[in-house]
Amino acid sequence: MAALEHDRRNKHPRALTDAERERLKEFKDSIHYSSRYSDDEYEYRHVQLPKEMVKKIPKDYFDPSKGTLKLLWDEEWRDLGITQVPLPEYPPED
Repeated sequence: MAALEHDRRNKHPRALTDAERERLKEFKDSIHYSSRYSDDEYEYRHVQLPKEMVKKIPKDYFDPSKGTLKLLWDEEWRDLGITQVPLPEYPPED
């Protein structure tokens, strides 16, 4: 397995501002998660973000040399609304 390119991430987690978080909130339910899969060491899951959401993510979350999102700190992807554990769905209360 290839080593992570840690230089492709911000030196420190960069939290979203309240305004940035508000702009992204509408997309939370449109994030697509793949099924989980694993090898002998790790468990994986791919996450696909809606195109309109990607357009609203702050530019300093992107790697200009690759044209993709940087490797994000846990705090950063959570701030975007990405979860790695599906949120439980509860039946409506009567």
